Amino acid sequence: MYKEETNDAVALLQQMIAIPSFSKEESTVADFLERYIEIKGYVVSRKDNNLWILSPGFDSNRATILLNSHIDTVKPVSAWIRKPFSPMIDNGKLYGLGSNDAGASVVSLLHAFFYLTQQQQSYNLIFAASAEEEISGGNGLERLLQELPKIDFAIVGEPTGMNAAVAEKGLMVLDCVAKGKAGHAARNEGENAIYKALEDVSWFKNYLFKEKSDLLGEVKMTVTQINAGTQHNVVPDLCSFVIDVRSNEMYSNEEILFEIKKSVNCDVQARSTRLSSTATPLNHPIVKRAGELNRQLFGSPTLSDQALMPFPSLKMGPGESARSHTADEYILVDEIREGIEIYIQLLDGLTV
Repeated sequence: MYKEETNDAVALLQQMIAIPSFSKEESTVADFLERYIEIKGYVVSRKDNNLWILSPGFDSNRATILLNSHIDTVKPVSAWIRKPFSPMIDNGKLYGLGSNDAGASVVSLLHAFFYLTQQQQSYNLIFAASAEEEISGGNGLERLLQELPKIDFAIVGEPTGMNAAVAEKGLMVLDCVAKGKAGHAARNEGENAIYKALEDVSWFKNYLFKEKSDLLGEVKMTVTQINAGTQHNVVPDLCSFVIDVRSNEMYSNEEILFEIKKSVNCDVQARSTRLSSTATPLNHPIVKRAGELNRQLFGSPTLSDQALMPFPSLKMGPGESARSHTADEYILVDEIREGIEIYIQLLDGLTV
């Protein structure tokens, strides 16, 4: 089924792969995608490097579903053997940078949008291709949402094997500084900032927040960087370290930050609290239909633009997360076909 849609989607993805589209540098691929959509007969709106289309006959009295994925990519790692911007289909695999994350979701959602909007639906659809997802940038989805009508539900295209992430962990990065007093290492003087930091590092390692999520598990805190000292014979007066915090939906990032500041002695600053954990009720009609289609419902440990959505959503797309950001990234052509088919089955004729 959906052979024509699949062929068009694969051809589009090949053309997109050939256009470098690193975060903040998506303008050329946005130009190309804008022309492609216009040729299909749709009116495209644009803000910066973000594009969106409203379904024909858009009616603000109806519920609105957003289909969203991102057009930016990371930069290729050094281990690539194939050429990252030279798309090639080999044994059913389409190779190229961004093929899996998240070009396949972009083209599958777009062609599902084309198909669904040719049928009478009880809801509005918006397709949106957004920028800066890979860096959680402020000129991507966050900027785009300011331009869109009220959204009631969103499907976020990311490689999940077409299973449905109905919850997603949030992210908060903390910069911590323990302060001591400098002195000569040969004498019993000074206050070693490293020793002070170790006490707080131990707290981050061992502390457990009480509320555990059925889908996302516990809040996870990981020390990922540490720096101190100027030379071997000087007691360090500063020790800085970085904490990666992955929140569950039981706490806001602000609540977690308050608990941390109350419990440790070092200075703690959050780079941002805006990337929150999300969770969607399992009785939502779209989630229930995903279950009826034998899609696994799960909680995702990895971050996406779902974190910026103040409305119910699920994350679902062709491909596998383990292929993202890897050398010789690829997507199976059959995964694109399956993606289009399942998106259509999920939404066609749905009442929300």
